[in-house]
Amino acid sequence: MYNRIKTILYSLFFFFVAGLCEIGGGYLVWLWLRESHSWIFGVLGGLVLFMYGVVPTFQKTHFHRTYAAYGGIFIVMALCWGYLFEDFVPDIYDITGTIVAAIGVIVIFYYPRKEDEKIGIGTSD
Repeated sequence: MYNRIKTILYSLFFFFVAGLCEIGGGYLVWLWLRESHSWIFGVLGGLVLFMYGVVPTFQKTHFHRTYAAYGGIFIVMALCWGYLFEDFVPDIYDITGTIVAAIGVIVIFYYPRKEDEKIGIGTSD
């Protein structure tokens, strides 16, 4: 049980870091192109977006599953970003969609599978 919890926390950490890189990097590019900020914002955004491509490689499962689950994490984080940094208040449809996406992440990424044991994911102690 401890290994499973450790694995889940490890994966959530890297999903969170990837989300910060993708949303933060994209936001910097957005500020450069849409809000007329300095080109430095674009360069920094590009570097941060590059890191977004690196961070998911630390996940201990297959590419397709990592990116499918990350899509749900991205939905949650993007709406939180809007709330925290752009004074966006999600409506009932945003919240409902976020809950559906979070359930999808749990099913896709955290449901134990036999194949996970072969690649070292902590499905058993």
